[in-house]
Amino acid sequence: MLEFDGLHKSFGDNHVLDGVGFTVAPGTMFGFCGSNGAGKTTTMRIAMGLVRPDAGAVRWQGHHLDQEIRRRIGYMPEERGLYPKMKVGEQVTYFARLHGLDAAAAARASEEWVSRLGLGERRGDPVEKLSLGNQQRVQLAAALVSRPEVLILDEPFSGLDPVGVDSLAEGLLDQVRQGVPVVFSSHQLDLVERLCDSVGILAGGSMVATGTVEELRRREAGRLLRVVVPDAAHGWAAGLPGVRVVSEQAGDTLLELAPGTDDQSVLAAALRTGRVRHFAWREPTLVELFREVVAAPGAPEAVAS
Repeated sequence: MLEFDGLHKSFGDNHVLDGVGFTVAPGTMFGFCGSNGAGKTTTMRIAMGLVRPDAGAVRWQGHHLDQEIRRRIGYMPEERGLYPKMKVGEQVTYFARLHGLDAAAAARASEEWVSRLGLGERRGDPVEKLSLGNQQRVQLAAALVSRPEVLILDEPFSGLDPVGVDSLAEGLLDQVRQGVPVVFSSHQLDLVERLCDSVGILAGGSMVATGTVEELRRREAGRLLRVVVPDAAHGWAAGLPGVRVVSEQAGDTLLELAPGTDDQSVLAAALRTGRVRHFAWREPTLVELFREVVAAPGAPEAVAS
């Protein structure tokens, strides 16, 4: 188990992390979400020994992370840490050697990941000649080349085109299938929802929600009902008791029902306006859940990055 346990961190008067904690089981993917400045990058830097926490710890298999354990972690920082004039293949091989692979194993692993991430034809090019998306692929290859026991990735999908996103996603899912715990931060919540076994939402340095997407749906969101009434006047549902209009456009209305509100009374009101073309419950997306928990009364304000 990868454990982030009660992390606190301040920079002067700026309190960045306030008791951040979550766990990631082997063979699962954890999506770490939060607005800019919520504290995601600081949390990952603490795990990699780049920032010292004021309190709390990060553990892998019950052991505090030291330099030896960190050599077995694949880390991808948000800012690219590549040597721009070094060739792609040589660079990935170099990172493999830094993680302890011998020359032959490093060369084989470099060839595998460079090809697998669609960079085979660019292996002899300097990194500075690549597009930003392809540089991102090189950074990921550097994180994966040592066959890490753990993956910690900060905004790995940033700058990738749809083909690159699919290639990276498949690479991460393959690591999960091999039992590797994967933590990645992302603003692309549709990807988090599609790929991750569990999710943590950070706001103002505090964890405001953790669990599977389904658990968050049950715990955080109200009941969303989509009603399509083509002939209804705008605002037809605005006065219904226990009902909040989330959105309304051209007869397509999304409603949030308070606990205990009878959906049949909503249906009856819709029928009074005319023909009802669609009436069904709709599960909230992770984007809606994120907005719900971050904007909830008492949720912490975002502070620093």
